[in-house]
Amino acid sequence: MIHLAWPWALLALPLPWLAMRGLPPAPSSKGSALRVPFLEEILALHNETDGRRMRRQRWTSVAPWLTWLLLVLAAAQPQWLGEPVSLPTSGRDLLLAVDLSGSMAQEDFMLNGQPANRLQVVKAAAQDFIERRTGDRLGLILFGAQAYLQTPLTFDRDAVATLLNESVVGLAGKETAIGDAIGLALKRLRDSNVQDRVLILLTDGTNTAGEVTPRQAAKLAAEHGMRIYTIGLGAKPMRRDTFFGPQIINPSADLDEATLQAVAKMTGGRYFRATDLASLEAIYQELDQLEPVARDTEYFRPRQSLFVWPLSFALLISVLLAARRLYWPAIAYAREARAARVGVNR
Repeated sequence: MIHLAWPWALLALPLPWLAMRGLPPAPSSKGSALRVPFLEEILALHNETDGRRMRRQRWTSVAPWLTWLLLVLAAAQPQWLGEPVSLPTSGRDLLLAVDLSGSMAQEDFMLNGQPANRLQVVKAAAQDFIERRTGDRLGLILFGAQAYLQTPLTFDRDAVATLLNESVVGLAGKETAIGDAIGLALKRLRDSNVQDRVLILLTDGTNTAGEVTPRQAAKLAAEHGMRIYTIGLGAKPMRRDTFFGPQIINPSADLDEATLQAVAKMTGGRYFRATDLASLEAIYQELDQLEPVARDTEYFRPRQSLFVWPLSFALLISVLLAARRLYWPAIAYAREARAARVGVNR
C-alpha cells in the first residue's frame, strides 16, 4: 500500500489559491504598438487556429497547478509499504565452543546403530538445538591447539549449523586450548548490548595448550557477566576383550571434570556429562529450559520511497513550460508571418 510519511505537507496545497485571492495582481507593462499592414490576413489566420490556441491556453493554465500538486505530493514523502516481515527478537548472544582436538576422533559413541566418533555425535545432537534457538544470536568457536571464531554472532542459524557440520577433527590442532576458547568467547561477548551472554563449551579432554588457563579465563568471564555451561564428552568405562583377557577401559580418562565444574560454577553456569547421544540431546533440552528462547516477535514493513516520481514529473512539466515560454512565441510568430506572406502573395 502507499503511505505518506509527512501527510501534514498536504496543507500547503491551497497556498497558491490563497495568494491569488489575498495578494494584489502584479502590474502589467504595456509595450509599444506595432503597425502591421496585413493585419486582416493575420487575424484571419488567428481565427483558423483558435481551437489549437484554446487547447494550449488550457494546458498552460492547468500545468502550473499540476506542478504545484506534484511538488506538494513529493514533499509529503510517499512510500510503498511492503508486506509485514517478522524479525527475531534478540533473546541472548550464545556461542558454541566445540573441541576439535585429536581425541575427538575416538569412536566410543553409537550413532544410528553404528560406531561413531565424538565429533559426529556432537554434530548430530547440535543440529536440533541450533534450530530451536529462534531469537538468539548464535556464534561458533572451534578450538584445538588454537581457538578460532568460525561463525560470528548471527541470527542465521542455518549458517552456524552448516559450518559446524563441515568441521573436522584436527582442524585447529591436535591439542586442547580450553582457556583460549573461553578467552575468545569473552572477547566477542563482552561488548555486546544483550544482557544474557552465554557460552556452551564442549570438550573431551584437559587443557594442554594455550596462553590462558581455563580458571583464569572463567574468572574474567564472570567479571563481565558471561555464563558458561560446560559439557564433558566421553563414554563410560566399558569392558572389552583383549589379548590378555577382559579389561575395563575408561575412554574418558583424560577428561578434566574438576576444571570444567569449576569453570561453570565460577560463571553461574552448570556442568553436564554426556556419555552417549541420548544424554547429549537431553543436555541440550535442559539448556533450552535454563536459557529459554525468546517468544516475542517484532515486525517491520519494508519501505520504498516514491517521492522521486512526482518530483521528476514536476520537473518535466516545469522544463516544458519554460521551453514553451522561451521558444514557442518565436516559432509561432515565424509560422504566422510565413502564412501571412503566402496570403498576401495570393
